[in-house]
This record gives sequence, structure tokens and C-alpha cells, in this order.
Amino acid sequence: MSSENPDQVIETQEQQPESQQVRAQIQIDDSKVIASYANFCRVTGTPEELIIDFGLNPQPLGIPTTPIPVTQRVITNFFTAKRMLHALNMTIQRHEATFGVLEIDVQKRIRHS
Repeated sequence: MSSENPDQVIETQEQQPESQQVRAQIQIDDSKVIASYANFCRVTGTPEELIIDFGLNPQPLGIPTTPIPVTQRVITNFFTAKRMLHALNMTIQRHEATFGVLEIDVQKRIRHS
């Protein structure tokens, strides 16, 4: 790991009885990460794997008239997907507790003057 950044350490709990849970620290090296933005995602899969495609929809309102370019694809197993779902749920709950409920219907977010 290139630096000791506290954001790069993830704490996990081993599956043990509650009285004996141990926190393990996993170090993360994100020095080679490539960041991209997506406002579209499609989830498909097989019985063994989950496929998540990300892209940029240039027409976020209404039905797009041109194909949405998919630029990133994440393929993972269902165990990792379930852990990711749990982490995302916790993060969204904290965000909404601080900033208010996130409305996912774009039409409801548009302010008509």
C-alpha cells in the first residue's frame, strides 16, 4: 500500500458468535483505480454470477432516443453482490438521515416554475 490512509482500510467482522466477533482490517491499494461516472446501470446475470453494466445516459429525462454507451462492466458472484447491497443500503440510509430522502423518480424531482 502506498500510504497509510484510514479511508483505505476496511473493517470486517468474522462470522462468529456475537460475543466473540473479531474485527479484521483489510488493507486496500487503490493507487491504480480508474474512476468514471455513470448515471445508468443494467443488472443481468447467470445462476453463478451477477453482471452490472454502467454507462452514461446523455438523455436522463424520458426515454433515450440513442443507444446508451456502456463503458464499465463489473462481474461478481452473488455472495459479493449481497455484501455490496448491504454496504450500499447502509450508506444510503446514512445519507438520507443527514440530507433527506432521495427521490429516484426523475419526474418527481423536476421543479416546475
